[in-house]
Parts: sequence; structure tokens; C-alpha cells
Amino acid sequence: MSAGFQATHVPFKSGPDAITEVMTGRVDFCCMGVSSALAFINDKKVLPLAVSTAKRSSALPDVPTSLELGYKDSDYTFWMGMLAPAKTPAAIVEKLRVETLKALAAPEVQAKFKPQGIEPMPLTVAEFNALIKREIEANKALVKAAGLKFG
Repeated sequence: MSAGFQATHVPFKSGPDAITEVMTGRVDFCCMGVSSALAFINDKKVLPLAVSTAKRSSALPDVPTSLELGYKDSDYTFWMGMLAPAKTPAAIVEKLRVETLKALAAPEVQAKFKPQGIEPMPLTVAEFNALIKREIEANKALVKAAGLKFG
């Protein structure tokens, strides 16, 4: 929306389906996680225009962010998180978080993540809950601003 152009959403079953359509020229562009697109970028099959994260990707340091390009409120970080049932005791949730952080910090895990452009975002439980709440509110505002209707 901040770029000021109209686009038609074309749904695909998977990221590989979408990027294939971009490579063939049947679709003008797609948005996907760096880890999913990196091999195609490195093979020069697609051209990265921007990353949507607040800061540049370590895997694509020469690719500007959408914010750097002047598109206000365009930052979005694709993330994955670990969730547990709501009634899980806090001590167990904290133990899972601490052990996950240890695993993410392991050199062998870092060695697997780095070439894929995966950058861990270690958060406390409160920070993760706040992230989810912010994203829900931001997405509700985006749906309203875009005039999207669901039936």
C-alpha cells in the first residue's frame, strides 16, 4: 500500500510454485522468506528487489530494505515460533525457551542457518506474546485500510 500501486493477489499452494511463476514471467513478483528464495537469487534466476525486515539480511547485505527505499510502514519480518498449550506451566515454558536458545546458539545450528539467511530472534515469553499481539493489530489495520472483505 505504501508503494502506491495496485496488485492482484494470485494464490499458490507453495512458495516454490509462486517463485516458478516469477521465473517464467507469468507473475511479475512475489514475496517470500529469504531462506526460500536464496537459492534462486544466488543462481540469478530471480532478482531481489528489497527485503521487508527492519534491517538488511545478512544473507543479502546489498539488498535494501523496503523502509530504506522509502516505503513507510512496509517492514514485516517473517518469523517462526514455538507455541505450547495455554495452560502449560510457566516453568516448563521457560525451560523450553532456554533449551531452544541453547540449540539456536550451537555452532552447528548457526552453520546450517547462515547460508539459508535464517537469523534467530531470541525473545522472552513476554516479548514473544507482545510480538504476536502487535502483529494481530497491525494485520487488522492493514485489512481495514486495504478494504479487504472475507466471506
